[in-house]
Amino acid sequence: MYSVDSEPGKKIPPGIIMSYRRFALAGIIIALILCILAAGSFLLPVQDPVSPVANSVGLSSPGTPDDKMAEILARGRMIIATDANYPPNSELIPGANRTAGTKCSRNEYTADEFTGYNIAVAVEIARKLGIEPCFVTPSRTEIISGSWADRWDIHIGSLAITPERMKVMTFTQPYYAGSVSLFVNKNNTAYTEPRDVSGKKVGVCAGCILERYLEGTLELPGQKIDFAIKNASIVAYENEAIALSDLAAGDGVKLDAVLTNQPLGEDAIRNGLPLRQLGKPVFYDYDAAAVDKKCSRDTSSFVRNVSGLIREINQDGTMLRLSQHYYGRDLVSETARFNSSALGQTLT
Repeated sequence: MYSVDSEPGKKIPPGIIMSYRRFALAGIIIALILCILAAGSFLLPVQDPVSPVANSVGLSSPGTPDDKMAEILARGRMIIATDANYPPNSELIPGANRTAGTKCSRNEYTADEFTGYNIAVAVEIARKLGIEPCFVTPSRTEIISGSWADRWDIHIGSLAITPERMKVMTFTQPYYAGSVSLFVNKNNTAYTEPRDVSGKKVGVCAGCILERYLEGTLELPGQKIDFAIKNASIVAYENEAIALSDLAAGDGVKLDAVLTNQPLGEDAIRNGLPLRQLGKPVFYDYDAAAVDKKCSRDTSSFVRNVSGLIREINQDGTMLRLSQHYYGRDLVSETARFNSSALGQTLT
C-alpha cells in the first residue's frame, strides 16, 4: 500500500499517482456538494409577511389595499380621536414629554402625553396590533356629526351607542358600561330624587346622549328609558367637568344640577368639589369605539378586529384591571354580555 507520505526519494508509480488525483478530485467535488446542501439548510423558505392582526387569536386579516386596517398597519400608527379634558376617562398631562422615537406627527399627541381609562384601552388595542397609538382632540360636535374626512381613524372617548349615531358611525364591541347620575350642590337640601329637578337649570354635555335624555328623545338599543326629569332648563357644555365646577360655585348660582356619568361626578367629589349624588342612576349606557361611515376606505375588517381585541382584553382581565385602577370599580364586566352583532350593522 502506497502512501502520499512515502519515504523521501522513493518513487510512486504513475498509475497510482493518477488514481490518487482522480480520487482527490472526486472527493473535492463531493465535499463541495455537501457544503452547498448544508448551507441551504440554514435558509428558511421565503414567506409572505403576516400582519400582527392575522397572528392574533380569532382576528381576521386585512383585505385589499383599499382596506382601512391594511392602511393603518402599513402606516405603523393609529390616529385616535379623544377628549383632552375628561378625567378619569382621558386627560392631557401638563408638561409631559412625547414618546421617544414616536411615529406620531407634530399635530398628534403621543401616549405618554395622556392618561385615563379610554387612553389605556386605546394603547392596549394598538399594542396588540403592533402599532403606535397617536391622539387628536377634535370637538364632540365634530365627532358625532360624522364625515371626518379621514382626519383620524377611530374615536375612543366615552361615546355611547345610539340609533341616531349609528346612522353616521359604525360601533365596535363596547368597552365600558356606565351609569348616568344627577349631581347637585352639597348645600342643597330641597332635592331628594332626580324628578325634583324638573324645570330647573341642569348642566349637561352638548350634543351627547345625556342632553337627549333631558329632551325626552333618547333611544338606546335594548333599553326602555324612564324620563324622570321633565322640562329641564338645559345648559349645554362642551365638557361636563366645567359644568360640575359651575355647580360647585353655589346652590342655584349658575346651575341647579348636572347630569353626567357617575364616575365623573364621583371623581369631582374626591377632588374636593362640594357636590352630592342625587338618588340612583337615571339610566345606563354602553360606550364603544366608533368609525366614520364615510371613511374613504373599507372599515369592515378594522371594526371586526378592534371588536375582537376588546373582547380579548375583557376576557383576559386587562379591562377589569384598568377599570379598577381609574374608576375604583368594575365598569366592564357587563359589556361582555353585550352582543354587538345584534346592532344590525353591515360589515362587508
